[in-house]
Amino acid sequence: MKKYVAIVEVSLKSGHSDPEGETVAYLLKELGYSVESVGVSKTYCIVLTASSLDEVQVKVEEMSKRLLANPTKDNYTISVSADVVVE
Repeated sequence: MKKYVAIVEVSLKSGHSDPEGETVAYLLKELGYSVESVGVSKTYCIVLTASSLDEVQVKVEEMSKRLLANPTKDNYTISVSADVVVE
C-alpha cells in the first residue's frame, strides 16, 4: 500500500448565488481593480492509502459525492497523479 495525494476542488454551479464571491468582487472594485466577477471555491488536499491509482480515483470520487460536494449546487474536479505519491 502506498500513500497518495488527491486534490478535490469544489465550486458552485452556474446560477447559484455566491455571496462570498460577490463581496470579494465588490471590495476589489472599491480598491480600484477592474474585475467583472469573483467565484469562490474550496480545495481539499487528501492524503490516503491505496494499492493503486485507480483505487484512489474510485475512493476520492466516492468521498466527493458523499461528503465534499453537494450535487444539487456544486461542481467538483479531482486531480490524482502517479507523480504525486508520498512514500
